[in-house]
This record gives sequence, C-alpha cells and structure tokens, in this order.
Amino acid sequence: MMIDNLLDGNLQEEDFEKNIRPQTLDEYVGQSEIKENLRVFIKAARLRNEALDHVLLYGPPGLGKTTLAHIIANELGVNIKTASGPSIEKSGDLAAVLSSLEEGDVLFIDEIHRMPRFIEEILYPAMEDYVLDIVVGTESNSRSIRIDLPPFTLVGATTRAGDISSPLRDRFGIVEKLNYYTTEELTSIILRTSKVLNMPIDLDAATNLARRSRKTPRIANRLFKRVRDFALVSGDKKIDYALTINSLDRLKVDNYGLDSVDIEYLEALIRKFNGGPVGAATIATSIGEEVSTIEDVVEPFLLQEGFVKRTPRGRVATDLAYKHLSIEKPSK
Repeated sequence: MMIDNLLDGNLQEEDFEKNIRPQTLDEYVGQSEIKENLRVFIKAARLRNEALDHVLLYGPPGLGKTTLAHIIANELGVNIKTASGPSIEKSGDLAAVLSSLEEGDVLFIDEIHRMPRFIEEILYPAMEDYVLDIVVGTESNSRSIRIDLPPFTLVGATTRAGDISSPLRDRFGIVEKLNYYTTEELTSIILRTSKVLNMPIDLDAATNLARRSRKTPRIANRLFKRVRDFALVSGDKKIDYALTINSLDRLKVDNYGLDSVDIEYLEALIRKFNGGPVGAATIATSIGEEVSTIEDVVEPFLLQEGFVKRTPRGRVATDLAYKHLSIEKPSK
C-alpha cells in the first residue's frame, strides 16, 4: 500500500468541511474545558520545546475530534499527517506513516480502535521511546530492525473508547471526552458557517436549525448546507425561519432532530419487537442497516435523549419514544 493511500484520514469529510473548519482554539466553539486544558498543555510543551504528549479524543461522531487534531497541530506550529486505523494493516504500513514524520509533527489516527492488535504492539515503543522495531525477511531468514523516530505527537480519535486496549490507552498522556453541544453553541456554529459560506441566516432560523441538529456540529453544518440549497434554488438571498422549517420537513428531520432512520429504528423496536428488549444486531437486520451504524450513529443520541434504554437483555423503548411516535403503550 502506498503511503499516499495511508495518509488519507477522512478525505471526503475533510473536503466537505475544510472551508468551515476553525483553525485555532479561539475560533473553536464548545468543549470549553477541553479547549482550556489543551491551551495549557500546548503552551507548556512549547515552553519546554518538546513534543506535546500523546492525545486521545473520544466521543460520538461529528463532535469535532478531527477538527481538534488539526487545531492542535496549528497551535503547535507543526505539520499534521492523518491516517485511519483500518488503513494500517501491516507493520510496513505503520513504518511508512511514522517514517514520514518530522520532529514535533502531529500524527492523527482516526478510528484508532480499529487498528489491529499486533499493530498496536508495534506502536508502543514508538509512542514511548520514539523508536520503531520491525521484523523483515522470511521466517527462516528474518531479522529485527530498529528505526529511530523524531519526537512526535499521536492524536487518536475514536467513537468507542472501550474497544481500545488498556496498554494503548495508558500510553496517552492526555485523554479527553467530547460531549454533545448545547443549542446556543450550535447556533453560534451555524451563524459562523453562514458567514464563511456567504449565505445569511436569521437568528430564529439558525436557532431552530440548531435544535434539530442532534446536538452535533457536523449535522448542524450538513443541514445548513442542505437548507442553503433550497434557498439558492428558490432564489432567496437569505435563509429565514419559514424556509428553514419547510426545508427540514422535506428532509424529514423532526423537531427533536430525528431523521427517517431514527424513526424507522424506533418503530421497529416498538411495532416489531413490542418495545424490547432486543439486541442491536436484530434491530439493524430488521431495518436493513449495519450494526456499526446503529451503535455508533443512531443509538448514542437516542440513548442520550431518553428515547431508548440499554439493558442487559437488549434495547427497550421508553415512554418518550411511544409519545413521540403517537403510539399507545400497551399496559402490562
């Protein structure tokens, strides 16, 4: 595998957001405690003239982990190389990525929980001692080679912190959990995006859009772009409240921010499985979605908002889910 293919990060997502992504901690909205902690850690590393300690960022998708990784590199004044856990399949892949780093660089690995375990073990000495030990040759004629690496900062991102092995997790000196955003924070993000993309939006329209964005900046920006499309086609030079409501209704995003997949999930849970308990894999099969999509994208918000409960026996629909779908809950 060529290094250009390895150091791809999430290129499609980066192309999607590159114009609206904040470049500094001051521009970054939300995650206040994490921002202030990182500001101190980065300043201290620069004062010591050392590489920043390795950073692990975890939380639901779309909350800004990739953006924070780029901001860390910008604040440090160094380059960033990006890769994804599944793309690093062999020790040679990891060696190619690490050997491309210069002193102080940031290496961002998205979905780090999906990296093979044997790759993790090779990564340990690289993180601790900045050396890479790899075995070359065949079984009968193999030898170990040690490659010295420049000091660097590994920034790992994951939606599943529990899937990261303890030895790898323990090697991160900075571990931060990203939380869902408030409506006010998302409104600020939407207003900033409207300026960057040169499409004005009324405050009440931005607030309503924020309320339907599942407390997630990525979704807020994506919905803004779709509403912008409706505005452009209709000839409007500004996004107002009425246009926003009409656009979101056409996109089938309701007042809670639930979309057609969320509704399909809840209806399957209630109508097909009598409200549960039922496993995520069974629900995924019944609505034709991947289990990973259900667990990483759909369920976190539904659990957070109280539509679903997770029990030892499986998922259970709550009273709020029945009320939201206007389905009468059967008496026991």
